[in-house]
Amino acid sequence: MKPNKPLQSSLQQLSRPAGVIFDLDGTLLDTEPLYTIATQKVLDPFGATFTAELKQRCLGGDSRISAKIVIDHCNLPLSVSEFLANREVYLNQLFLNSPDMPGAENFITGLSKAAIPMGLATSSHQHLCDLKLKSKPWRYNLKEIICGDHADLERSKPNPDIYLLCAKKLKLPAEKCLAFEDSPTGVQAAVAAGMTVIGVNSPYVQVGALTGTLFTIDSYAELSATLSAWTDSPD
Repeated sequence: MKPNKPLQSSLQQLSRPAGVIFDLDGTLLDTEPLYTIATQKVLDPFGATFTAELKQRCLGGDSRISAKIVIDHCNLPLSVSEFLANREVYLNQLFLNSPDMPGAENFITGLSKAAIPMGLATSSHQHLCDLKLKSKPWRYNLKEIICGDHADLERSKPNPDIYLLCAKKLKLPAEKCLAFEDSPTGVQAAVAAGMTVIGVNSPYVQVGALTGTLFTIDSYAELSATLSAWTDSPD
């Protein structure tokens, strides 16, 4: 996507952040299609369909809450734990080859060169997060990784807790951090934490649904000029 005038104007407002905190699924990794595949495989024996509307309701939040939404909507004879265990059988295979979002690796490398600390704030539980990141060399640039089952995390997105905790672990004021999110739930959490938020467009989210973001992008390559400016201006 070529930057339009509103985007160019917003980019000019984007000063160098003290730190950058990313969501993971749909933001750094294109794993949302994998969740869809795995969920549908769980639903197949019951003749149910994981529709786009149902997918939208599940995006960005705690996995147990999302599981309950699917179970109730499809009237499944499964507990939340059973549903998640069944789905994980498929995810364990699918996540071995989780693709990057467009431009994500280069952007993270650029932030590292610019000496901007980075963190991860994902609703995904630790063992699944580790599996997704296992083959990603850029994971070592993330100074802090806060997962949905972190011992110090009290409330899940859309509450701001996970972003506040990640900023605290990075020893940075939350209001001076930049967040990247792909879901309304995640955007709400980052905004509530006082962060400037850039949205990552998703085919699972309606256009205009990421309210509260400074702007949205299709690829991190759209921020290349801004990243160069941050690198040239280390202050």
